Amino acid sequence: VEPNATIREIRLMFHKLYPRLYPARQSIKLDPKGKSLRDEEVLQHLPVGTTATLYFKDLGPQIGWTTVFLIEYTGPLFIYFLFYFRMPFVYGLDERFTSSPHPVVNLACICHSFHYIKRLIETVFVHRFSHGTMPLRNIVKNCLYYWGFAAWLAYYINHPLYTPPSYGKKQINFAVIMFLLCEAGNFSIHVALSDLRRNGSKIRKIPYPTKNPFTWLFFFVSCPNYTYEVGTWISFTIMTQCVPVGLFTLLCFIQMTIWAKDKHCTYLREFKDYPSLRMPIIPFLL
Repeated sequence: VEPNATIREIRLMFHKLYPRLYPARQSIKLDPKGKSLRDEEVLQHLPVGTTATLYFKDLGPQIGWTTVFLIEYTGPLFIYFLFYFRMPFVYGLDERFTSSPHPVVNLACICHSFHYIKRLIETVFVHRFSHGTMPLRNIVKNCLYYWGFAAWLAYYINHPLYTPPSYGKKQINFAVIMFLLCEAGNFSIHVALSDLRRNGSKIRKIPYPTKNPFTWLFFFVSCPNYTYEVGTWISFTIMTQCVPVGLFTLLCFIQMTIWAKDKHCTYLREFKDYPSLRMPIIPFLL
């Protein structure tokens, strides 16, 4: 292997010897317990001498992130409609194809559908993925999470015995405004992050606020997309006043906090001039 060979070129050489092990399936490391090397890293720039030992691990069958997100987000969209239209096998024959007397149920369906349609549009037209694939086995776990919760939420929100929020229209209107603002913020952050990787670049950069006011949250947190995402589900909880939605929101917050902390630590490790005021997900707190 030439000293100026990239890790991607080494992966391709390995694939040529072992056709079953395509590049996305390979993890190549300098240390068995270390991080996997990136495609663009050059052999002679790594902390090795004139000879190097590389450790290989088979990551198993892979699936592209775009496909993953399309599968994950299409499921909740259609599952919710099964409960909204009260299919006969859901609530029984007496309640089949009936509509709810509460306007908030229709509003909740619109908001839930809007959220996942936005995610699908972002997946196709906005997102740029630093890692092209994920292990195929993870798709089952991810779908159980998204699809299962969508069914659980929809069952209670569209149930014939569902009761509307305690404070009526004031509570609902406040939640809708909060929901739309958070969705706009989330979309704005995704666009800003996508602009950092134009022309297929995989070089990591520090994200900064733009002229768009929704991106000004970058002044205070490393992952404002997660902040807005949690805000979206908090508003949906307020709108529906439904316990399953609240539990889903809590789990979302816990998971996104873990992701945000991990990303925040990566930024701190890679950039010595990273803004010190920023927190992972909640300004000044967390």
